[in-house]
Amino acid sequence: MNSRNAIITGSILMALAVGFGAFGAHIVQDLLSPDRFSVYQTAVEYHFYHALGLLVLGALMKQGGKNLWLARSGYAFTAGILIFSGSLYILTLTDTGWLGAITPVGGALFIGGWLSLGIGIFTEKDASGEAPTEN
Repeated sequence: MNSRNAIITGSILMALAVGFGAFGAHIVQDLLSPDRFSVYQTAVEYHFYHALGLLVLGALMKQGGKNLWLARSGYAFTAGILIFSGSLYILTLTDTGWLGAITPVGGALFIGGWLSLGIGIFTEKDASGEAPTEN
């Protein structure tokens, strides 16, 4: 994933997170039990956090150039949103219980994405090929 794709994907996913949040607050809340609505809210929160993470990642990539670890982070965040939040959205709205089994895969992708982001920043080199120094 490059900076442009991270920003575009992050923007689209942020818009969807706001939409799912509004849908939940105005429609879904009245249809679900408090426990199931809490699961729906968790899906929206993690969707939002990681879409925002994609926007930040895109800005970092724009400054630093190509970095395989940062690219992996973007893919992990995107897949994590689709699997973690997507499975929870479907689970709460349709009561499809088996989807709960794949939700942790999305959570693992979120963790891997954050670790990849950290490694990418830690191993990043400046224009001269040297590791950045503290001022």
